Amino acid sequence: MKQLNDSCYVFESAVNIGYVHKGNYGMLIDAGIDQSSIRKVIRELDEANLPITHLFITHAHADHYGGANYAKKKLDLKVIAPTLEAAILENSILEPIYMLQGNFPLTEIRNKFLEGPPVQVDITVESGIQKLDNHFEVELIATPGHSYHQLAVGIDGILYAADSYFGKEEILKHKIPFITSADQTLASLEMLLEKEFSGSVPGHGPYEENFKSTIQKNIEVHQDILEEVKTMVACSQGGITHENIVAEMMEKYHIKADQLSLFLLHRTAITAYITSLIETGEIVSIIKNYRWMYQLNE
Repeated sequence: MKQLNDSCYVFESAVNIGYVHKGNYGMLIDAGIDQSSIRKVIRELDEANLPITHLFITHAHADHYGGANYAKKKLDLKVIAPTLEAAILENSILEPIYMLQGNFPLTEIRNKFLEGPPVQVDITVESGIQKLDNHFEVELIATPGHSYHQLAVGIDGILYAADSYFGKEEILKHKIPFITSADQTLASLEMLLEKEFSGSVPGHGPYEENFKSTIQKNIEVHQDILEEVKTMVACSQGGITHENIVAEMMEKYHIKADQLSLFLLHRTAITAYITSLIETGEIVSIIKNYRWMYQLNE
């Protein structure tokens, strides 16, 4: 447990968990990937005699809410989440469904990385400055792109940024980071550059006071991937199929996708860059010989 100021803390791990203390109330920010992760956090807060009354879930990806069901049952927490993300949290099979493009998911992908235990959400919220359950004055910042309705949390000078950006080492490690929209991801990052906080906690990576260079690095990574996708389309003769561009991108970036879950995560991310280029008119989408294909818009 690292204390950031009088009220804000972070438990730095593979997936960071935040904590905010206000008198008799304490709010966790995200809940880790499983029961084991959140149990350690609860134990340490209990040993420090710090209360846990609320849980804010920034977005409905299993590595951020997998421990939520356990925490709610053990502590009778009030769970707070963004509106659309709450629907997935309460019906967590939706993530493997959308990862498989709407088909009922195979047993293989119904694992803790894509489908955490569902959890009931008590309070749904939108972006804006507000007082959560009359106890926590926050700025909830819409940062879509990584997830559909992700909200970052600004409180007492600290930004809990969720997965709006990754630490510098983490963004390079992922090579092709998971996103659902490249346009929204980049817009969220540009917006965060305009925000003023004394420090920031990403979902993955270290707390930093000077965090804007890390955000800028994220922007550069996404822009480079967009350019690489466009180049692949431009170099193809007669267009390139969706299947081939996904395979070529994974090969170029040396992606390890030896499990279906990993393959589907990267396919979704690559598709996000492709759809961005379609929306901006830089490439066109066609159906040819019963295949989804792309070619440069000339």
